[in-house]
Amino acid sequence: MVFLAEQLRHIAHFDLDSFFVSVEILNDPSLKGKPVLVGGSDRGVVAACSYEARKFGIHSAMPMKQAKKLCPDAIVVSGMRGEYSRYSRWVTDIIASKVPSFEKASIDEFYIDLTGMDKFFGVSNYTKELRLQIIRETGLPISCGLSSGKLISKIATNEAKPNGFLEIPHGKEKEFLWPLPIEKIPGVGKNTEQQLKNFGIYKIEDIAKTPIDVMEKYFGKWGESLWRKSNGIDNAEIETGWEQKSMSHENTFEEDKIDLEFLYSELVRLTEKTAYSLREDDMLTGCITVKIRYSNFETTSRQETVDYTSLDDKLIAKVKNLFNKSWQKGRPVRLLGVRFSQLIPFTMQMSLFENNAEKLNLYKAVDDIKDRFGTKAVVKAVTSHLSESANRNTTRHNRKKSS
Repeated sequence: MVFLAEQLRHIAHFDLDSFFVSVEILNDPSLKGKPVLVGGSDRGVVAACSYEARKFGIHSAMPMKQAKKLCPDAIVVSGMRGEYSRYSRWVTDIIASKVPSFEKASIDEFYIDLTGMDKFFGVSNYTKELRLQIIRETGLPISCGLSSGKLISKIATNEAKPNGFLEIPHGKEKEFLWPLPIEKIPGVGKNTEQQLKNFGIYKIEDIAKTPIDVMEKYFGKWGESLWRKSNGIDNAEIETGWEQKSMSHENTFEEDKIDLEFLYSELVRLTEKTAYSLREDDMLTGCITVKIRYSNFETTSRQETVDYTSLDDKLIAKVKNLFNKSWQKGRPVRLLGVRFSQLIPFTMQMSLFENNAEKLNLYKAVDDIKDRFGTKAVVKAVTSHLSESANRNTTRHNRKKSS
């Protein structure tokens, strides 16, 4: 009987270094080498900061006032959110053209499965060349880790920053992990870090050498997970279906509708409902589709990419715009549908720009009320205002056309 050896896994992790700042520098090279803060005014928080700014103890999510006290000479830029989405898609397209399968973990982070490619290419050299191609074509710095698993590669990437590459050979996982402090494990926040230190656990090796039943007793399932991670046990799969995932809601009317005000209100309702699902799953959408079915069952749909978002007002504006482009005015509508696709996990920094943070907090507060009392418990004043504004703009537009 012949037994086939288990195929060794090769997983690469790519992370665009200080992504928002890097994009700002490409658009304004004079910022290079200076302490740069991306965010809003003094009322806001730091969405991202350059490595020069980090030397002063500044980090993302820090209040802008505090950051400017730490570094009075820091340069504050408001941020070009549309550019971030564009560059993210550019990097995504390069990776998609070069590898068999990958996962887009966030707007600036990717996992790539290169398992089996060692038969045809040197995996290490191929990964290095892909990283250099991204740098050459986009001008963005990017760091990369390569190992047998997602977790180890991510930690390796963090150790390789800024703008570096680090490979952890098979069989060397513990040798790499064990000397590192516990906070290097993704997901170990300040609270968990302090709890572990209270037990005399300071390094990853300390976790690995603590009996798994003890870890599970005091930390539950997370304790078991920490033990496995610390011992280099990492079987997490690459989630290749990220772009195909979608969320949608649609409604078939009891009677065909032609009234624009009603159709707009239904589009707002469907968009809010889908955006609520989006935020529940901590996701952002990068593509919107509006579906229209007429009384004779003829169905049309139009889609467009958007800057990654989960904010109702941004989504409602785009949905109405798509509807205006698609609807054959005067034709009775039987069904309307709204679909969000190209979903990626929520990136914290995307919410930290001053205007977006306030909106997101409002929407989440409304979401909490819906969770407690039902979806009809509250009407969003912001959305109602946006809907009224859109209707007024459409009316003015129609008046101009008729005149």
